[in-house]
Amino acid sequence: MNRIDLSTRYLGLALKHPIVASASPLTGSIDSLKRLEDAGVAAVVLPSLFEEQIEHEEMATHNLLLYGSELSPEASSFFPEQQQYNTGPDRYLTLIADAKKSLAVPVIASLNGYTPGGWTGIAKQFEQAGADAIELNVYFLATNLDDSSAAVEARYIDLVESVVGQVKIPVAVKVAPYFSAMANMANRLAGAGASGLVLFNRFLQPDIELEDLQVAPHLVLSTSDELRLALRWIAILRGRVPASLAATGGAHTADDVLKLLLAGADCVMLASSLLKKGPAHVGALVRGVEAWLTERGYDSVEQMKGSLSQQACPDPDAFERANYMKALKSYSSEFA
Repeated sequence: MNRIDLSTRYLGLALKHPIVASASPLTGSIDSLKRLEDAGVAAVVLPSLFEEQIEHEEMATHNLLLYGSELSPEASSFFPEQQQYNTGPDRYLTLIADAKKSLAVPVIASLNGYTPGGWTGIAKQFEQAGADAIELNVYFLATNLDDSSAAVEARYIDLVESVVGQVKIPVAVKVAPYFSAMANMANRLAGAGASGLVLFNRFLQPDIELEDLQVAPHLVLSTSDELRLALRWIAILRGRVPASLAATGGAHTADDVLKLLLAGADCVMLASSLLKKGPAHVGALVRGVEAWLTERGYDSVEQMKGSLSQQACPDPDAFERANYMKALKSYSSEFA
């Protein structure tokens, strides 16, 4: 029996199979990254470096350069020029470099921000440190009453163009699902230079502590029930947007991975399931996917990928409406 070809391509990178370790505490140290690779993960996404961290270091250096300048016009000449001064987050750049030296799988650096600006220049340093690609994690919730949808969309596009313009390596964009015209926005992001889309960013939701009467962040790991949002949009966008598609949020079982691949995902990113079950869970998922493909006579992941996307449907326009009505009519309850 021929062995199933599990390989896939994401952002132009060759992956031995579609399962990738998403940004999480498990990808934040060389020891845990090695454990993930030993467990069989196909690629890793490092934890995010935040816009605020970069700007904090830049401001600290700026204040250093200004110190004493009111005493002597020549005072600032005691320090190197700003462009020569290393204001970058050295620890993160070292993590990238060390990961590239230690791992054989692709290493994707993650940059988290929400405003265009000079901080995006750090993307070039990511590339120089050895990153194979960059995941731009746009974490922005439009709460200002003056923020129009057009302004929010323009901010995303400007931010993507700013990062893409800094590097030659591919850039994926991790976005929220809250756009009123998601398909159009996905196409515009690809037009702005994004080589891939990571669907979707999972915002942390606040909770209220009744004892202390305080609002507090509440981190809850995902479940398989959350899979459907990414499943829906990957199925819609597959083959229609010129970008790789990565699924994140809700993949815990081999069945979850298979559903996302059938919808059209190029890779499936895991965080919560690895935090719950550990790196060894990667092997269980890979074996589950391979067994399913073997049982159904598939030769490869590529052969089945996207076969249940909207594009593969004979009547794409009816795809969403028909499933919506079918779901409503098929639900039953003892109280209905």
